[in-house]
Amino acid sequence: MVMEETSKTTSPNSVVSEFEGTLLKSNDPFSYFMLLAFDASGVIRFTILLFLWPVTTLLNVFSYKDASLKLMIFISTAGLRESDSELVARDVLPKFYMDDLSMDTWKVLSSCKKRIVVTRKPRVMVERFAKQHLNAEEVIGTELIVNRFGLSPKPHLGLGRRPALSDSTTFLSLCEEQIHEPVQWNNQVEVQPPKPVIFHDGGLMKRPTPATALTILLWLPFGIILAMIRILGAFIVPMWLMPYVISLSFCRVTVKGKPPPKAANSGGVLFVCSHRTMIDPLVISYTLGRSIPAVLISDLSRFYDILSPVPIVRFIRNRDVDGAKMKQELDKGDLVVCPEGSICYQPFVLRFSAMFAELTDRIVPVAINCRFGFFQRPLRSWNGLYLIFLFMNPTLDYEITFLDQLPFEATCSSGKTPYDVANHVQRILADTLGFECTNLGRKAKYNVLT
Repeated sequence: MVMEETSKTTSPNSVVSEFEGTLLKSNDPFSYFMLLAFDASGVIRFTILLFLWPVTTLLNVFSYKDASLKLMIFISTAGLRESDSELVARDVLPKFYMDDLSMDTWKVLSSCKKRIVVTRKPRVMVERFAKQHLNAEEVIGTELIVNRFGLSPKPHLGLGRRPALSDSTTFLSLCEEQIHEPVQWNNQVEVQPPKPVIFHDGGLMKRPTPATALTILLWLPFGIILAMIRILGAFIVPMWLMPYVISLSFCRVTVKGKPPPKAANSGGVLFVCSHRTMIDPLVISYTLGRSIPAVLISDLSRFYDILSPVPIVRFIRNRDVDGAKMKQELDKGDLVVCPEGSICYQPFVLRFSAMFAELTDRIVPVAINCRFGFFQRPLRSWNGLYLIFLFMNPTLDYEITFLDQLPFEATCSSGKTPYDVANHVQRILADTLGFECTNLGRKAKYNVLT
């Protein structure tokens, strides 16, 4: 791509930018409508839209772009409640938009005080991301009248694709200066990164381009069979055989560090883990070759209790009751806990609950990461489906890193507060994984995603 360089040394006051193909590197909205169809409606609508992809492509080829867009909007939204579309726009799409964001365009956008985003997609699909993560003041979508610019001063700068590639000529003509490609902005303003996407939900891990979407549909029947085999295997096979079963079912577990041996005396070790999937504690048990109880929150489906080959200790979110329960289990032996309290799919470690630090000094941090191909739990579905969708992935690649037990001077017994200990463990786990620490926790996640 040819880069144009502007001679400006000061930032313009306002900018209006095209979303597709300018702020986003991709100019094809198809995959985002596929995400909306999958998470707001399900596989049937997802399949119908995929089968109509040749039609929408031909319409674009023969310059019927508006007809192509209207067809995608109709198929992906007809019959949906507006709240369903808003839910997907809030919980699912931001992660994929951020992955596709053009940092060159962001540098220009971020240098301007008033930011306006224009999109071909319905405004509801873009507004949350643009305002929350790009600090846009306004988002204009296909359902709004573009000539509303006439009601306010002209934007100083317009960013869009070249006229031959874009439908953005109308709004660009209303700007004082027009730039048709991402630019290298030659000014003295320090560029801040866009607000990161920390929380992400939704059923698909990859943006469903036509090829990816077809692969997912073809894999679905095999994935369901594979999930049933994996679940039954975890339920039936003895623990000592599990490493062999895992490798035969296209799963890989890489272990780093030296796990502590089983304690010979009374009391156990508390394994404090980062939280990437619902089976993290189970993988710890498989790695150590012995059944270790795991702490889970109380609102998870009892489906996990039935299928889990390791004992489950349920929290009810009463600090005194939960603390006493954990202490009782630690007196019996080892215990696994994920103090984040919720899964984070992005490269962040959420804020830790400090209660674990009050109960024992025998704390072993365990850094867990997991890479899987297609699926996570579908948006707003029964949480018991999480296990099924996780095991439907063609491969599961776990990496478990056992760190050294915390030294005495890093525990509460040395005078450290529980919060100091929790923050220290969070930090060393994040450093091991190459992730970032965040002060946001479980409550913040559900405030964002609900």
